[in-house]
Amino acid sequence: MTTARIDIARERLKRCIAEEEARFRAAHPRSEALHRRAQRSLLAGVPMNWMVRWAGPFPLFVADGAGAHFSDVDGRRYLDLCLGDTGAMTGHAPPAAVAAISDRAGRGVTFMLPTEDAVWVGEELQRRFGLPYWQMTLTATDANRFVLRLARAITRRPKVVVFNWCYHGTVDEAFATLGPDGTTQARPGNMGPACDPAQTTRVVEFNDLAGLEAALAPGDVACVLAEPAMTNIGIIHPEPGYLPALRETTRRTGTVLVLDETHTICAGPAGMTGEHRLTPDMLVLGKPLAAGVPAAAYGLSEEMAARVHASSSVELSDTSGIGGTLAGNALSLAAMRATLEHVLTPAAYERTIPLAERFAVGVEGVIREKQLPWIVKRLGCRAEYWFRPTPPRNGGEAAAAVDPDLDRYMHLAALNRGILMTPFHNMALIAPDVTEADIDRHTAAFRESVEALLGS
Repeated sequence: MTTARIDIARERLKRCIAEEEARFRAAHPRSEALHRRAQRSLLAGVPMNWMVRWAGPFPLFVADGAGAHFSDVDGRRYLDLCLGDTGAMTGHAPPAAVAAISDRAGRGVTFMLPTEDAVWVGEELQRRFGLPYWQMTLTATDANRFVLRLARAITRRPKVVVFNWCYHGTVDEAFATLGPDGTTQARPGNMGPACDPAQTTRVVEFNDLAGLEAALAPGDVACVLAEPAMTNIGIIHPEPGYLPALRETTRRTGTVLVLDETHTICAGPAGMTGEHRLTPDMLVLGKPLAAGVPAAAYGLSEEMAARVHASSSVELSDTSGIGGTLAGNALSLAAMRATLEHVLTPAAYERTIPLAERFAVGVEGVIREKQLPWIVKRLGCRAEYWFRPTPPRNGGEAAAAVDPDLDRYMHLAALNRGILMTPFHNMALIAPDVTEADIDRHTAAFRESVEALLGS
């Protein structure tokens, strides 16, 4: 039982949820009608499975969005602190990206041939992240799948190491957690795995160097796939010295180190790799790279690229399991160039990171005032609050703190007050168009929601 479950009266929480549900229904008749209609043609009434995870009795249907705000079909306007779960970290429809997308759409979007934009993007990624060679995909999931294949091909080793409660897209090897006995098991909800993940994967806890050493000791691990700070079970920072030790251990054991910066790009223009001068063998990037247009990339060191070339064949390149017909298409590359050049710039982070700090300070003030056993964590322009009194040091501790009912209430209460949070946990991502007034509006809504919950 978590601390939050002890300190929050469950009956009052149920009443608060019921009140917020009724308020939500009354305010969104058009979304409810569209959801009923959608159930006749879309599985579960949504075009993508995750869209069932919103806190309300049905999802909002969006009409349009610009910058840090969007409007629904009922004419209600929202401050968007979810931003497509990072896919729209740039804000919605940034003008520079819109102009490039519109121009490219009128001149052809996909040719299975490179454009000049591809060269510019490769050079910019090289400059930012320090890895000399890059390939493009449509999603970070694809990029992670491809780097796992490449790591196995060049090391001739079968296993992958991931961290407990990580998430790297819909990658079979990463849908695994530690069981109660410390062995690898399928993650709860893992649908139709091709094989028992224990056959492909070893799971260790983040920040556990002894566990990492033990996992790599047999010499059969092709790569470690890691976020430099965990984000998908909530923000978990690496402890001092952990990332250098991870690099040293993988290098010593001949294990490829892959860093997935898809979410940690919130730390700065070159993610945590740039902020902490990390030296991965391969790096994956996705989601916000093209201002919402599907696009992702993966980079390789000089050594990795040479080993990949030695393991590949031009004649068999289209059936290698690496790549895809629409990957590296002209539209995605045009959007990536515009986004990297004009939107995900140092100036954008100089604006958004202080706003995330303001978010954290505001929420911490309410927590302190109300004497709640909760904390706030931040990474760059991403911040979140936790229903526990101390920061978790690994995925196991983070997962144990999850309180679905309290999560649902806080999300739904925010939504009814015109603020959209990330649905999978209590995380806010700050777009360049957010203002101090927007952040203070969230603090006021957070205070109001907590006071209703506490009856104060």
